[in-house]
This record gives sequence, structure tokens and C-alpha cells, in this order.
Amino acid sequence: MILEKAKRNYLPENLNIDWETLEPIFKELLSRNITSVTELEKWLKDKSEIEAALEEDFAWRYIKMSCDTANEDLVKSFQYFATEIEPKIAPIGNDLNIKLMASDYVNKLDQEKYFVYLRSVKKALALFREENIPLQTELQVEQQKYQGITGAMSVTLNGQEYTLEQASNFLKDLNREVRQEAWESITARRLEDKDKLDGLFNRLKSLRHDVSVNAGFDNFRDYMFQALGRFDYNAQDCFDFHDAIEKEVVPLLASQAEERKSLLGLTSLKPWDTEVDTFGKAALKPFSNGEELVEKSIKCFNKLDGYLGSRLEIMKANGLFDVESRKGKAPGGYNYPLAETGAPFIFMNSANSFRDLTTMVHEGGHAVHTFLTADLELNDFKHCPSEVAELASMSMELISMDHWDEFFKDEEELKRAKRYQLRDILKTLPWVAVVDSFQHWIYTNPEHSAEQRAKAWSEIFNRFGANFVDWTEHEEALENLWQKQLHIFEVPFYYIEYAIAQLGAIAVWKNYKENPTEGLKNYIAALKLGYTKNMKEIYSTAGIEFNFSAPYIKQLMDFVKQELQKLED
Repeated sequence: MILEKAKRNYLPENLNIDWETLEPIFKELLSRNITSVTELEKWLKDKSEIEAALEEDFAWRYIKMSCDTANEDLVKSFQYFATEIEPKIAPIGNDLNIKLMASDYVNKLDQEKYFVYLRSVKKALALFREENIPLQTELQVEQQKYQGITGAMSVTLNGQEYTLEQASNFLKDLNREVRQEAWESITARRLEDKDKLDGLFNRLKSLRHDVSVNAGFDNFRDYMFQALGRFDYNAQDCFDFHDAIEKEVVPLLASQAEERKSLLGLTSLKPWDTEVDTFGKAALKPFSNGEELVEKSIKCFNKLDGYLGSRLEIMKANGLFDVESRKGKAPGGYNYPLAETGAPFIFMNSANSFRDLTTMVHEGGHAVHTFLTADLELNDFKHCPSEVAELASMSMELISMDHWDEFFKDEEELKRAKRYQLRDILKTLPWVAVVDSFQHWIYTNPEHSAEQRAKAWSEIFNRFGANFVDWTEHEEALENLWQKQLHIFEVPFYYIEYAIAQLGAIAVWKNYKENPTEGLKNYIAALKLGYTKNMKEIYSTAGIEFNFSAPYIKQLMDFVKQELQKLED
């Protein structure tokens, strides 16, 4: 199936994305006379159509740039949109929101259908400041520099050059000296750019603080809670969540670290001892190259549900994957929705490891979500908060496990993979608490120095176990470990959502194990809602609670422990 963009009803099919072409369209929307609810809904659809066209154009610029960060033409193409298009759209977008809310017919819209959308429009109006447009443009340009810096990183091991993602495979080697050499090489390479990344972040921090002050906030943290639409929890809820993770999860991981140390026969665990198999088995090899990863993922999703598998098949047929790691490619992984096409692009850095399998099914969960929301009436209906988006992806990591036999034909290897996955879930929660707590500190202490930032990171990291290893003689690496987290540079405050969604995903998986048909049906029903309901309603549709209290965390951790025990018996 060859994908085609949705038929346009308002825009010309061959629209050029330049301001001379766009300006008359926006002016028409601004000046249009609206005399009925029907006309207002038509206006909303036309506005949605131009927004979708612009989103897809920007998406491709970002995708192409991250696939080849060394290509100056692709970087310039991205920067053109960020500096020449977005700054002109921003004030008009605000004027369109004003026009909508001032309409005599806005209160006659179906309030159940439009409640979440109109709530977001009111929030956007409250946050908009003309003086922030050039600052946000500068932020767009500065943030993408992180990709250029990290995408150029590589190390040489045994006479061969590797990206950092590829080199990390050596951390699973049974020979401790090999692991140590790999870890120290990766770390040394990261530290080469420590000052460059510190300088970049200082600029980002300053710009973000100025944006928040202009919008009437004391700090960027409080601004972002509004900007991210966190209507269902506040900063204190996050602090309580950190406390609950420290109380309920950290002791479990500390116990597992002691067990690891004992099984490896070590007096202390070092940072290069956390990935190797404790029973002396070679690293899992679920696939041998990117093509095989995609093929096996399609088969896995097909076994789960024919519709889900067919979505990945469509993506493959349309060239919507770039999965293998290479030098010059941006780090990390993402699923980028293409707003008009109704499908996404999956980008990742596979080095043929087990973690790449979990990344693929994670991004596959996002991809399915993109397809399930493609036909929603307005583009904004598809813009889910991260707590919902990550529920889609993290749940898929767990409910797909029943079909990982596509990757592991040996029963013992399959059980081992599932054990790794469940242990990774436990590790995710403290790491999220560390990153989130660190960002609270960063933005409520905006005048801090790089040295104070490193000290704060170390203190927070140590509170949550510091990966339960001995960092002696590697204190500088510990202090700067935060620099490897892309989110801190590119999408600030997007991180606590992973932990909230992880709890939701465990609950989805629990329901799925108890009743696969009903569990999967509820999961898909929740994703189809997009952002037409509030978060609590979406979680409820999935058959779970929007809840991150200490008792709830304990209940879910007990379930994970039971499932781990079954795999270890």
C-alpha cells in the first residue's frame, strides 16, 4: 500500500511552504466572516488543514536533518523553517485563537467534543507573548546543535571505528577488561565535548528563563507545567512521586545490585559491570541487521493483532524507517507523526542489541497510535499529552513480549529477554526521577553555574542509587552523565511522563495477561481517543488508573516482582 496525503479541501494541493504563499491563507482565515456554528466548524477544519500541512513539512525537515547531521543543506532547511516561517506564524496563530474565542458561536459548539481542545486554546492565549517569538526561534536553532555535537561522536576499539551506540555493545562482553575499555573510551569521548555541551546548555537555560519571565512566571519550571498542559498534577505531586520511587523501587534495585555483585564474584560493581549477563552468557542477539529488525517486528505485531502488524508493513513499503546507527546520525530514537499522511517515521540507532528490540517495539507503539488517530477531525485532536503518548509505547513493550519468540527461538533466551525487560522497567523509574528532579532544580535555580549544576546532579543521582555502582576515580563522568540525556537539551521537562506512563503500562500489561482480548481492546480504544478526552478519562478507557501514589506504585511493583519470579523459577 502506497500512502498518500489526505485530500485537501481548503489548501491547494501543490502548496509551497514560503511566506508569500502562506500569508494570504492566514489572512483569509483571520478575516473570514463566521455567521453560524456550521461555519465556525468549517473554519476550524480549514485552520486544521494548514496546521497539518505545516507540521508535515517541518517533520520532514527535522527527520532529514537528524538522519544526516553533517549535511549543511539539511541543517539550513530546518533552520529556514525555524527562523523564517515559525516566527511569522506565531503571532497569527495567536490572532486566530483570539478570533475563535471571541466568536459568538464558540459556546454553541458541542462542549463535550471540543472541551479539551478549547481548554488548550485558552492556555495558549494565556501564555502567548509577542516578545517571546524571537527567543523561541533562537531556542529552536540552538537546541538542534545538540544533535550535531553528539552525532559526530565515535570511538575506536580494536582498530575499528564505532558510534557510541555500537560501542555500547561491548559493555555486555563477558571479559571485564573489554567492558572497561569500552566504557572508558565512550566516557572519554563524551567528556571531550563536556565544555561545549555545558556552554550550549547555559545558553538554552538563559533563553528559557527569559521566556518564562516574559510570560509572567518566576521560573521556567512553572511556565512549562502550563505549556505542557499538566492539568492533572502539579510540582508537589512530582516530588511525592520521587519520594515514592525512592521508597518503593530503589531498595529493589539495590538488592538486585548486591545479587549482581555476588554472581559476578566482585567486591564492588563498576559502571562497566551493569549490562553483562550475571550467569556468563553472551549478549542476546535478537536480529543481525536493521532490515531483519523491521521484518521480525512486523511478524511480532501481526501475532499480537493483524491490524497492528499491517501498520508496520505499510511503513516499510513507504520507506518510513531509518533504524541503523551510523556516524553523523543524531543520537536516540523517535516516532515522528506525519500529520497529512496519517503515518509516522521511525528513527533509531540500532547496533543489533536487545535494547534495540525494545526501542523498536516502543516506537512501534507510538506508530500504531499515529495510525489510530489519523482520522480524527481536527489536527489538534491528535496532539496527545506525553503521559498518553508514552502509555501507547511503553504498553507495547510489555504486551508484545508474548510474541518475542519471533526474535528468540530458544525458550531460555526468550525467558532471559523478558527478565531483562522487566528489570529495565524497574531501572527506568529511578532514572526518570533523577532527570525530573534535576530539571526542577535547574530551572528553579536559573543563576547557577556549571559547577553547581554538576554538584546538584551528583547529589540527586546519589539519592536514587547512582546506578548502584562504585564511581571512585570516575567522579567527572558521574557529574556529567546528565549530558547524554537528549531530553534535557531538546525537550525540557519531557521526562516525568515516562514514569507515569510506565506505571500505566504495567497496569495495561496486567490486564492483558488476565484477559488478552479485553486488555488489547481497551488499549486500542484508549489510543483512538487521541486528545479528545482528558488524561484520566483516557487512562480509564484503557482500563487503568491515572495514579502515581506510593500505594499504587507498591501494588504494581509487587506484580512485576511476581512476574520476574515466574521467569526465574
